[in-house]
Formats: sequence, C-alpha cells, structure tokens
Amino acid sequence: MTVVAKFSELESGTAHKVMVDGVAVAVVRIEDEVFAIADTCSHADISLSLGMVWCETKQIECIKHGSAFNLVTGQPDTFPATQPVAVYSTKVVNDEVIVESQKAKS
Repeated sequence: MTVVAKFSELESGTAHKVMVDGVAVAVVRIEDEVFAIADTCSHADISLSLGMVWCETKQIECIKHGSAFNLVTGQPDTFPATQPVAVYSTKVVNDEVIVESQKAKS
C-alpha cells in the first residue's frame, strides 16, 4: 500500500500521475470515489494522466489518439486501443488516498 495524495487536495474530474512501487499510476477523483489506473496508454505509450477525465462515464481519454479507458475495469471503450491497462485498488483513510501496489483483479 502506498499513500499517494490527500483526498481533500484532489480536484474532482482531474487525473494526477503518481508512482506506486516504481510504476506510474494515474489517480482520478470523481466526486467521492478515487480510481487508480496504469498511467500509460496501451496503444500509444502516452501518459493517461495528461488526458481528459469523463466523470459521467468514468473514463480517461488518451491525448494522442483519443482512446478512452474505463477507470473501473481498465478496458478501452473506444479505438484505436484494443488492450486494457491495469487498474489498482484504492481506499481513503483519514483523508489519505492509498493505492494497492498489486493490480486489482478484474
């Protein structure tokens, strides 16, 4: 487990790049939920944390070609990406956002 941020300091609808055991992870807050997804697009090797977050559909969009990844499952919901990215379990304890260092089971 790695503490990556203060929940109160994360703006809803934005992504933040953090490192968890040497792996780049995009942490996204949407209202009262926090998601953690591998920060590298499976199609273009671009940082996903630079992309737009779609709160209504719980997606993050790669800035390179527009592939949108589901923040819950890591699955690409739009082309050109066809391979999923890893998702990580998160929890908030006393305002601290904690990300599990192992990939969550889908």
